[in-house]
Amino acid sequence: MIISRGEIWLVNFNPSKKANEVAKIRPALVLQNNELNAGKYPTTIVLPLTTQLIDAAEPLRYRVKAKEKLSKDSDILIAHIRSVDNSRFIEKLLILSNKEVSYVKDLFNEVIS
Repeated sequence: MIISRGEIWLVNFNPSKKANEVAKIRPALVLQNNELNAGKYPTTIVLPLTTQLIDAAEPLRYRVKAKEKLSKDSDILIAHIRSVDNSRFIEKLLILSNKEVSYVKDLFNEVIS
């Protein structure tokens, strides 16, 4: 299985440990760079998505419209960065454009700066 930055995958986030952590099987955007993705590194850095939409929530969220195998409009949860074991990846749902990935990275940088 090859995982690349900008792809949205279905990921198993169970079990969660705390009430504020993302859980369930849900889509997540691969944020980790492709150099690590191509290696045999056992984990991948992702940003989970939710279908509980909040309008005008940037920089904490970025809206992705339903397309390809993503069945519902979803928000990328910018502040919920996670590192997950590669065995948690289930299925690739779609690939964001380079422009979209760049914008999400800019939002992430805004959150952590």
